[in-house]
Amino acid sequence: MILVTGGTGVVGSAIVAELQKQGQSVAVLGRDAARIQSTFGGSVDARPGDVTKPETLAAAMNGIDTVIDAVQFPTSPIEVPRKGWTFENIDYKGSVNQVDAAKAAGVKRYVYISGVGADLNSPKHWFRFKAMAEQHLLESGLEWTIVRPSWVYGPRDHSLNRLLGFTRFLPFLPFFGDGKQDMQPVFVEDVGRIVAQSALASEAANQLFELGGPEVMSMNRVMQTGLDVMGRKRFILHQPLFVGRLIGRLASLQSFVTPPLTADAVDFISCAAVADNTNLVRVFNPQLTALRPALETYLKK
Repeated sequence: MILVTGGTGVVGSAIVAELQKQGQSVAVLGRDAARIQSTFGGSVDARPGDVTKPETLAAAMNGIDTVIDAVQFPTSPIEVPRKGWTFENIDYKGSVNQVDAAKAAGVKRYVYISGVGADLNSPKHWFRFKAMAEQHLLESGLEWTIVRPSWVYGPRDHSLNRLLGFTRFLPFLPFFGDGKQDMQPVFVEDVGRIVAQSALASEAANQLFELGGPEVMSMNRVMQTGLDVMGRKRFILHQPLFVGRLIGRLASLQSFVTPPLTADAVDFISCAAVADNTNLVRVFNPQLTALRPALETYLKK
C-alpha cells in the first residue's frame, strides 16, 4: 500500500487521483480523518496523524510499502509561526519525523516532494529547509526518490488563482516586482502523474528529478496567458518589491490570525523557477502540458 501524506492538498490530491487511476491501494495521512473521508469517500484508507508529532506517525505507517511526502502547510508560502506553519517546522522537521517513522516501520521507498531551488547554501530559508529534508532522507538508508517541481498551478492552486482572482473586482492585476523573472510552470496533473510513476517504477529508485513544464516564460507572460484564457482585459500593475515587503512586514505585525501577506512571501513569489528536466526525460520522457491548454481545462468560460 502507498501512503500519501498531505494527500488532501493541491499536489497530494493529484497524486492520489493518479495512483487510484493506476489501480493502486492508497492511504492518506492527515490531521483530520473526517476531511480525508469527505474528500475521497471510502476510496482511500484515512490515517490520522500530524507530521509535527512523531508519536502519531507510527500507526499510520503500518503495512505501508511506499510513502509519498506531499505535505505543505495550509497557507504556504505565508508562514504563520503562532500556528507552527513554517518551512522549518513542516517542510524540514515534519519530513524528518516522517522519514524516521517510515524507516522504523520497514517502509521500502520514500518519495519526497521538494522544490526547484533546494540548496543547503541558499540565502532563502525555504530552499535551505527543503534541502535539509532531502539530506536527511539521503542519509536514512531508505530507498528514495526526490521530485523537485517548479511553480505548480492547477484548479486549486493558491498562487496563480489568487493573482488572477484580484481581477474579479479590480480593473488591473497587481503584482510586486517587474514580472520579468523566468518561470517554468508545471500543471498539477503532470506532477501527480510523474510522482506516481516515481513511486512505482524501479528505475526511479535513488533518483532526483527536477520537474518543470514544457515552456520557459516570464511571469508577465504567465499572468497574461491566464487573463487571455479567462477573457479578461486587464493590465498588470507592477509595484516595487520594497513596497510589497513593507506591506508584508506591516501585515505581519498586526493581530491577524493568518496574515494576508508577509515580506518573505513577496520574495517567494518573485523568485525565478526554472527546472532542469534532463534526468526526468532520460528516465520517463514524459509528455508535459503547455500552459494555455492546461489553463483552458479550468479557467476558460
